[in-house]
Amino acid sequence: MSQQHERWSPPMRDPDDDTPRLECGVFGIYDTAEASGITALGLHALQHRGQEACGIASFDGHRFHTERHMGYVGDAFGGGDLDRRLPGRQAIGHTRYSTAGGSFLRNVQPMFADLEAGGIALAHNGNLTNFLTLREQLVSEGSIFQSTSDSEAILHLIARSRRPKFLDRFTEALQQLEGGYALVAMTNKKLVGVRDPLGIRPLVLGDLNGKAVFASETCALDMIGARFVRDVEHGEMVVVDEKGLRSFRPFPAQQARPCIFEYVYFARPDSVVNGRSIYEVRKRMGRRLAQETLAGIDVDVVVPVPDSGVPAALGFAQEAGKPFEMGIIRNHYVGRTFIQPTQGERELGVRMKLAPNRAVLAGKKVLLVDDSIVRGTNSVRVVRMVREAGAKEVHLRSASPPIKWPDYYGIDMPDRGKLLAANHSVDEIARILGVDSMGYLSVEGLYGAMDTVRNNAQPQFTDHYFTGEYPTRLLDKEIAEGRNELVERQLSFLVDA
Repeated sequence: MSQQHERWSPPMRDPDDDTPRLECGVFGIYDTAEASGITALGLHALQHRGQEACGIASFDGHRFHTERHMGYVGDAFGGGDLDRRLPGRQAIGHTRYSTAGGSFLRNVQPMFADLEAGGIALAHNGNLTNFLTLREQLVSEGSIFQSTSDSEAILHLIARSRRPKFLDRFTEALQQLEGGYALVAMTNKKLVGVRDPLGIRPLVLGDLNGKAVFASETCALDMIGARFVRDVEHGEMVVVDEKGLRSFRPFPAQQARPCIFEYVYFARPDSVVNGRSIYEVRKRMGRRLAQETLAGIDVDVVVPVPDSGVPAALGFAQEAGKPFEMGIIRNHYVGRTFIQPTQGERELGVRMKLAPNRAVLAGKKVLLVDDSIVRGTNSVRVVRMVREAGAKEVHLRSASPPIKWPDYYGIDMPDRGKLLAANHSVDEIARILGVDSMGYLSVEGLYGAMDTVRNNAQPQFTDHYFTGEYPTRLLDKEIAEGRNELVERQLSFLVDA
């Protein structure tokens, strides 16, 4: 295997930045010339899913090659010598924002292992909710971990399987995982794409000149000129090799519950996820938001909080019959992982990224539309900026329901104590954020924008951030809470004694 390289590391995320983050995007391509170069293009299209680090692994027919870097795809893989550095006709790639594990090069993917049956490279999107339990078990049985990423546990499970064939070993490993994930894996003969039993994390199958492509979103297929074939279905394992393309079902049949937050924020507007256009869904969210929250106020202009609030704001303005204006301009040459050590420098960082358009805002009753509100720290700064630009009134609307519960499937949302809507009423939130009125899309409105009605007995989507109804058990969390309860009981006994 070729050497891994480390380059410039981007500044860490501002701890006061409450924008939701997803762990990563994955990409894989089979039997195609310049596979690593195409993979780099695919990762570039998926950069919004992870901007902390990226990596590519390729296979040249004889050996595996990997490069993993901190930083952006363009910086790491923008050179013209990529196919010399990472030769081969098949490759997989990964772009990362860390949730499980820390911000270290050793946690960057794809991860590679040289097993008894040959090498395997793995790129994983999502979080395993039983990772700590698996890791503890594997370490007790002699496994040695090189990282703190949950993705490495999958490689250890494959390595420890005694099944004779690779696909059987892979399947046995998958059947021990819990949580939400989509992954691509590459051996010297196969490219494999897998989606978790509920389809929480997305994965699509494409075709480039008759060769298979896997990607987290369809925008990556568009980037390389590939044709969208279909979504990898929930609980499906798709195997591509010299025999062609085969589909396997390694899990018991379940109803799909894809992540609804993909539609709220994560996916790119030009992607199609699970058969729905992200752009059109977000516009419908805005329309429903106007229907539910416009009554009782009069505004002059509808302004999106860029960039993710734009489609919803457009739908809101169309439904309300109000002008849609770009009252806030985003500087696209400032990264999303900005950190400033002091309050004054943090305020400067916001102004570097977002600037008020005074010609639109001054003297106006402004209605701001954002995709979601987590802790509210960004919202406070944006509202203050709009008022300083001369807005007469500022009203804020969220195109998602109130976020009241943390996530354990790959979204970096804080614990419940730090979620604004989990601890304050809507009126209290309006006062905290400094707005004249505050409004959220309802859960019913969100499902309506998806052209469906929520089945409360069996929800069609993973929506626990709004409802508290988690789609799987949370084993690591349950064990941790049990241990904490035991410690508290022991301490209580000592105090009583």
